[in-house]
Amino acid sequence: MSTYKNLIGKDVNFLTTDPDNDAAEGQIWYNSTSGVFKDLIVGEAWSASAALLNSGYASGGAGASQTDGMIFGGQNPGGYFNTTNEYNGSGFSTGGNLNTAKAGLSGAGTVPAGLAFGGRTSPTAFLNESEEYNGSSWTEGNNLNTARSYMGEAGTQTAAVAVGGFSNPPNTKYNNVEQYNGTSWSETGSDYPGNMYDIQGAGTLTAAVFAGGTPGGPPYAPGLTTEYDGTNFTTAATMGTAAYNAGMFGTQTSAIYAGGVNESFSPIATSQKYDGTTWTATPSLASARNALAAFGADATAGLMGGGVPVTDTTQEFTRSINVITGAAWASGGNLNTGRTGLGGAGSQTAALAFGGTVATPSTPGNPYKNESEEYDGSSWSEGNNLNQARSGIAGGGTQTAAIGAGGLPGGGVSNTANSEEYDGTSWAEGNNLVNASYNRAGAGTQTATILMGGGNYTNPPPSFNFISNTEYYDGTSWSEQNDMNTARYIAAGCGSQTSSLVSGGSASPGTVANVEEWNGTSWSEVNDLLVANQGHALTGLQTAALQAAGYDGSLTAAAFNYNGTSWTTAPSVATARQSLAGGGEGSTQTSSIVFGGTITPAPTGYQQTEEFTGETSALNIKTITTS
Repeated sequence: MSTYKNLIGKDVNFLTTDPDNDAAEGQIWYNSTSGVFKDLIVGEAWSASAALLNSGYASGGAGASQTDGMIFGGQNPGGYFNTTNEYNGSGFSTGGNLNTAKAGLSGAGTVPAGLAFGGRTSPTAFLNESEEYNGSSWTEGNNLNTARSYMGEAGTQTAAVAVGGFSNPPNTKYNNVEQYNGTSWSETGSDYPGNMYDIQGAGTLTAAVFAGGTPGGPPYAPGLTTEYDGTNFTTAATMGTAAYNAGMFGTQTSAIYAGGVNESFSPIATSQKYDGTTWTATPSLASARNALAAFGADATAGLMGGGVPVTDTTQEFTRSINVITGAAWASGGNLNTGRTGLGGAGSQTAALAFGGTVATPSTPGNPYKNESEEYDGSSWSEGNNLNQARSGIAGGGTQTAAIGAGGLPGGGVSNTANSEEYDGTSWAEGNNLVNASYNRAGAGTQTATILMGGGNYTNPPPSFNFISNTEYYDGTSWSEQNDMNTARYIAAGCGSQTSSLVSGGSASPGTVANVEEWNGTSWSEVNDLLVANQGHALTGLQTAALQAAGYDGSLTAAAFNYNGTSWTTAPSVATARQSLAGGGEGSTQTSSIVFGGTITPAPTGYQQTEEFTGETSALNIKTITTS
């Protein structure tokens, strides 16, 4: 009689706590504390990932792994685009632009050695162009022999294959097969087994798999699967769920096909895996969509993004002994008084909101507020008020040791130099700023604060200046430090007094993308925001920051990570808004909070709170039960 050890090679252990590493894969153990048998199993799941830089569909994709890929080209209601979105495992950043804006193109290769070919620039203009990517820019390569779009693709920059496709007019479906050797395309003379388009491919030139596709007539989704050895096609198992115009990544013996359109032309969320012999179902995408771009190494790890309905969202597929929970924003408790231009301090579980305005300056009475509220991780409660009501107030510190400085008191009064300290119970007057100002960026603690930039406004006579001033607070008095390189206000700041970051803002002549780092002595220019933005929140550290929402020409919900060198996309907040406040000082961007702001062009106060949690991973431990 076989034992579990004979079959699996592991004993059934008696443990007081569950294992905490992957050595327990395949093992059964008895947890004597909980009194149950458990095991560690492999799971498969799609999880939300960072947003693309632009919403779109019918883009190309290429990449060697889930953490090193790119999505390029495509279209949306605004037209065709030539952008390249590079992915590093946590977010997307801007790569070099394609030479031609196009959609329906195919992609192969990796980020430093990519290939884009075919596509269209209008419903009746189809391309035979190919372009090669070197990690920073695209260059024109030799053309395909047949101009077409929606081809199946596989391979690398120097050994690629293109099959099938479509062009119009006249309405033509192809079975042509072409191979690329790094220099030129050539017809193979070995036709694809059907005149089809919207085919998906994966693998290499000599070991590829192609799935889906449509002939443009009944049956619209025949579910064809073929394998290619570099010379011939062999018909393989019919797809478990027949579809076309989907996303696909992997190898000939380990591939994932997800989304697409079925026989009734409806987008689907179905995901399925091919192992070189058969198709099996995997967990579905979060939502039905088609025309996705994809990249990944094999059926254990990949990414799909964009698609129809038109979106900038992406999802990662992971087969692992760990349960992956993607980074995401979640709704928190609402402020008791919705406000914009408010100050913020503290952390995700102990935040402080103070000051701000509830409506436009023309509202009867004074819309500027002195309220302060405390957040306990789930709800806001009223605290004692600021001594001076004002909007555009800068903040820093913690919930029990905060500082609020500057701002506009309203009522025709020019900006103020007043600063106040909060001890967790009440606000007390502190010494004045060197420069009366408002809408400054702030960071640091109550006894080591830094304020950057801002606006200087006097009335009467009305005048306004952008300022570049930097000021320190040591718990007693304010002092001038070296100026920023770019004068601006409605910027955002995070970090500490000696290691801070300031981003974006409004300057002459408009919204800027400039980012600067402070080293305790001077400011230096670093990589710009991916999109010029003002009125956003910035939380975290100088080397691990999170930018959220703001105004980039319109109200935006977009969020971005900073790693001390470059910016990448992050999951968007639920509600687009500007002039909001945030918390999460002294910690990385994986645990942040934003609150308040305005969701209309007029500065009308908003109540919503959102909390950000970074991606987490935990062992997929299951309790063994009987039924």
